[in-house]
Amino acid sequence: MATQPIVHIEIVSKDPKAAGNFYKDVFGWKIEADNHLDYTMFTAEPGPAGGIPRANEEQNMKPGDIILYINSDDINADLARIGTHGGKTLVPKTEITGMGWFAIFSDPPGTRLALFQAMNGQM
Repeated sequence: MATQPIVHIEIVSKDPKAAGNFYKDVFGWKIEADNHLDYTMFTAEPGPAGGIPRANEEQNMKPGDIILYINSDDINADLARIGTHGGKTLVPKTEITGMGWFAIFSDPPGTRLALFQAMNGQM
């Protein structure tokens, strides 16, 4: 089995723009806010990039949550393997328009993580 690296990190916040400005000022991260989606992207060279979404109780995303996204060549196959090993699918394969797909799962002790599959296999 090929190793599947962490490719994206989300830092859930009450205020994505303020959080992005904090990380820019303190750590020098590159920040790009998307006011339409209420989502702030960050790049922390040389590590993986990520985003800062607004906390959302409906999606069980609370301030302070950190969600790691693991690369996937086949989200459905990975979700099946996760289930076989005692994990649970929390959000099934969902399209991110123009980018790819994601799914959220929990491991047996309940830690939430996510999978990301790039469109056309490109990262």
